[in-house]
Amino acid sequence: MIRSFDNPTKANKSTRKTIGMTAIVIAIAVVTAGGVRMAFAQQQGFNPQSAYNPQIQNQNSGSGTTLELPAHQAPNSDALTIPPVSSQPGGGSLNLPSVAPQTGQELVLPPHDLRNQNGYEQVTVTVTNPQLGYVTDLQKSDFRLFVDGQQQPIQFFRHDVNTPVSVGILVDTSGSMEPKIPQARAAISEFLNDLNQDDDVFLFAFSARPFLLQNFTENHALVASRLGLLHAYGQTALFDAILDGLLMVEHGRYDKKVLLVVTDGMDNSSQSTLEQVIGQARRLGVLIYSIGIGDPNSGSSGFSIVPFFGGDLDQVDAVTLRMLSTETGAKTFIIREVGDGEALREDMTNISAELRDQYTIGFIAPDATTGGYRGVRVETPTHPELTARVRKGVVVGSSSYAGSP
Repeated sequence: MIRSFDNPTKANKSTRKTIGMTAIVIAIAVVTAGGVRMAFAQQQGFNPQSAYNPQIQNQNSGSGTTLELPAHQAPNSDALTIPPVSSQPGGGSLNLPSVAPQTGQELVLPPHDLRNQNGYEQVTVTVTNPQLGYVTDLQKSDFRLFVDGQQQPIQFFRHDVNTPVSVGILVDTSGSMEPKIPQARAAISEFLNDLNQDDDVFLFAFSARPFLLQNFTENHALVASRLGLLHAYGQTALFDAILDGLLMVEHGRYDKKVLLVVTDGMDNSSQSTLEQVIGQARRLGVLIYSIGIGDPNSGSSGFSIVPFFGGDLDQVDAVTLRMLSTETGAKTFIIREVGDGEALREDMTNISAELRDQYTIGFIAPDATTGGYRGVRVETPTHPELTARVRKGVVVGSSSYAGSP
């Protein structure tokens, strides 16, 4: 329909108004499209001609879904091809193919008969002196283990000096991480270099949902090459990412399992709850290390364009991070300002070193047939000046020992 105007001035004003409104709509569309491009670039390096169509599982599940990077693997890559992670609270299956044992450092495991006993559990113990230095020369006789306050025999003991680990790296790529991504890339690259060459590693990025950037692999250079896919945009689904990371690392080939979480914000878009994350962490016994970047006490004030377009403020949820690390026997590091990244690299180095300065203790939980949560405490009575850090407890009867065959 053609509309005519008797008044030319009125027509000009109406035309200018229409053009102005159209320009605003176009501007918003450009910004939104840019965000979508950034999010997909995070997965695969954005290519407008790509036919990538991510498969999404459990869209109505208790948490977000995880999108998998298309399999553009390097020649002769040993990375596994796996489906997207399911975040159903309380468990899920990735249906991973069986993995042949890795060569290199021999993994010391408890005897087959022991680890198949009902109620067998393992905990990782970190021992420090009053100067917070690691103590690595203790023997089995130096330790005492208590379950619900009652001393229990130590059935298995291991120094973890060269014990290979299954490691999941979870990197926050929400909008507020934009100025910190380069430092995070550099620090994670150094962290990968410091790992045991036999460690198997996977890489997640997460903003409003988790993205699997690299499947489990012992090719650490391959993981490092995926760091270039980290791009900041969107909100922070911290709980969803950790829950998915826990489900993923459960399928690692080694009995010692670790998550490393790097974030600068607070959860603002997860479908999962903190209670679900804690419950899963208790059940699986994964060490959850974290590096929080930002002010742990108060958020930023004033106008910021990043939160307006889906980011979050630089208020790191130190309480949650510390709760998860304390629950699992790991450690949280807080950096108020990332700066040139030196503090971030130093914390990464501390974490990789700690993994080599620990002990593994195995035991049979009493009354295993009744199941439930049991408090755990470890002491070193022969060296009362030392501090033994261990997970707060184990869940008996749901997962039990999840080691390699």
